[in-house]
Amino acid sequence: MPIYISLMNWTSQGIGGLPAWRDRVDESERVIAERGGKLIDIYVTLGRYDVVEIFAAPDDETAYGILLDLARHGQVRTETLRAFTREEAEAIVRQS
Repeated sequence: MPIYISLMNWTSQGIGGLPAWRDRVDESERVIAERGGKLIDIYVTLGRYDVVEIFAAPDDETAYGILLDLARHGQVRTETLRAFTREEAEAIVRQS
């Protein structure tokens, strides 16, 4: 299943709701699972991004739907990367 790395920044609204952050993580896990994906891990980070979320989804379209669901509340802005394992990348290179 494809892996996605979502780099997130809290909005002003999101910062105001930080006490409920654990509930947001649970909601994120639920949204991903409902669309057939899996939350792999989530990190609060220092630096340019506030949160890094790593999840798996069946395909790019599903991942996009997950991101729309998560952004719907206006608490985070996301930049999401499609990640390839070393084995996947090596297979792509061999095919080129």
